[in-house]
Amino acid sequence: MDTTILEDLGLTSAEIKVYLALLELGSAAAGEVLQKANIQNSVMHRALHSLIEKGLLNYIYEGKRKIYQATNPENFFNFMDDKRARFQQILPELKQKQAFAKEPHLATVYQGIRGIKEVYAQMIATNAKEYNTFGGGFPCVALMSNAWWMNLHQRRIANKLPARQVFDETVRKIGNAINELPLSKVKFLSKEFVQFQETVIVGDKVAINVFNENPYGFLVQDAKVAEGYRKYFEVLWRLAKK
Repeated sequence: MDTTILEDLGLTSAEIKVYLALLELGSAAAGEVLQKANIQNSVMHRALHSLIEKGLLNYIYEGKRKIYQATNPENFFNFMDDKRARFQQILPELKQKQAFAKEPHLATVYQGIRGIKEVYAQMIATNAKEYNTFGGGFPCVALMSNAWWMNLHQRRIANKLPARQVFDETVRKIGNAINELPLSKVKFLSKEFVQFQETVIVGDKVAINVFNENPYGFLVQDAKVAEGYRKYFEVLWRLAKK
């Protein structure tokens, strides 16, 4: 199981171990949880307390003993909604502080998978006419998973951002799946075009995301640079086939 997803939601390593242990145990006293989770006693008790506060665990008393039980995994949606609501309370203040900031750098480097996710989040949230990409061979799909890419495009579509993309034949399966979505057009070049990076052009932004063993991304905000890459994309689009 990829528990980094739970880390992205804000759970600590100890909280994840305790929650998963209780999912498997069904219900248990602290001693059983300690043995199953294989962590220090003090760390476990902190994790139990914080998971209860987050609404992910509950307990009952059997005599003087507390018996803990993990709530249904669907409760994570409530947990995420609560975090979102709390963040929205301070969002106006954060935007106000941003208004006083200096102009952002024209080029920024993002490290790791989380960094790449942030780059794509910025690109699909841009108020622009079109989302264009080229590259993105099987190394990109293998690193991020088909499910993540499909979710990205669902969010793009929710933002009403049309897309044209040029892939290579090694990723035709997911390319065809994206092509069936609204506001989405995909064409293909031969498998010799396969790349371990994808170039994304949206509005005045260009992102080059590299999907190797140490993934990273460049994000450049420059209208002239974006126009240059867009011209290159149009050449590839004319050469590509459905």
